[in-house]
Amino acid sequence: MRKVLAVTLAAAMLPAFAPAARAQNLDDIFRKVSASVVVVRSKGRDVKAGGVTRFNETGSGVLISDSGRVMTAAHVVNGMDEITVEGIAGEVVRAKLLSSNAAADIALLQLERVTAAMRVARLGDSDTVQIGQQVMVIGAPYGLAYSMSVGWISARWPANTIFRDMPLAEFFQTTATINTGNSGGPLFNMAGEIIGIVSQNISKSGGSEGLGFVVTINTAEKVLADRKVFWAALQGLLLTGDLAAIFNVPAPAGFLVKTVAQGSMAWNMGLAGGNRIVAIDGKEIALGGDIILSVDDIPVVSEDNIEKIRNRLAAAPLGIPFKMNVLRAGKVIELTGTSQ
Repeated sequence: MRKVLAVTLAAAMLPAFAPAARAQNLDDIFRKVSASVVVVRSKGRDVKAGGVTRFNETGSGVLISDSGRVMTAAHVVNGMDEITVEGIAGEVVRAKLLSSNAAADIALLQLERVTAAMRVARLGDSDTVQIGQQVMVIGAPYGLAYSMSVGWISARWPANTIFRDMPLAEFFQTTATINTGNSGGPLFNMAGEIIGIVSQNISKSGGSEGLGFVVTINTAEKVLADRKVFWAALQGLLLTGDLAAIFNVPAPAGFLVKTVAQGSMAWNMGLAGGNRIVAIDGKEIALGGDIILSVDDIPVVSEDNIEKIRNRLAAAPLGIPFKMNVLRAGKVIELTGTSQ
């Protein structure tokens, strides 16, 4: 009878001790994985009412290979002139954009070198993640490097169901605190494996309200495969219908270039960005930039055709030339470039 009572008491006391055990596990996990996390800082240009302005962006990332590849969020690095990464020991390393997909908010950077303090993270399988599972986010909210937050997976959202401008991404929704600067940082499971890359939160107040969204790691791996970055170096607007007519586009549509990242394939071929802003029907639109009409005879008339152009450039071997027709100052001219 005493033995039965002792077993019953032990079982009843287990839940009381579980939080302390979990806290210790979180401490262990943080120490093991934090050296794989990096702070991503990028510098870019934008076009405002007063002309071209410069700005800085801070996000997070995670080292996924010995060769120096870092996963981060596309919106932190797309179209940027300069990208640097800071490791856990404070060493700053230059990086370049290797692959990107804005439709899933995922990008891949290549570091110039991997520092001695950096460690490669282990990739998990996001398909096995369950709602209610505990998770950890490590990143640089508001620039505060290596901040940890903990929460749970509260929902899973299939592709093309939650954010209209990111139709390719499957998302986890999490209660782990996510703020500005966390974007691009890793979401870890309790085994210390990456199961997602932080994208953004939904907030009415501007702060974290328990509605954080993370791109699943399986999505990230799928959409980044062999995807070169020509279009990721551009910021702009697809002109169709009335807008195409206003800009005298000699085609059904064209892509109006707002900014071009320095040193990119698009920059090297001479593609020009805008220099001022006007308001048309309440929408701010950059003027002065080239309007891309076609690339290798594929007309830029829709997002589907832009995707075809991406795929063609991605499949082209290194150094293969391609041509682009653009409308510049009322004249159609041809630019040439080589795949990188």
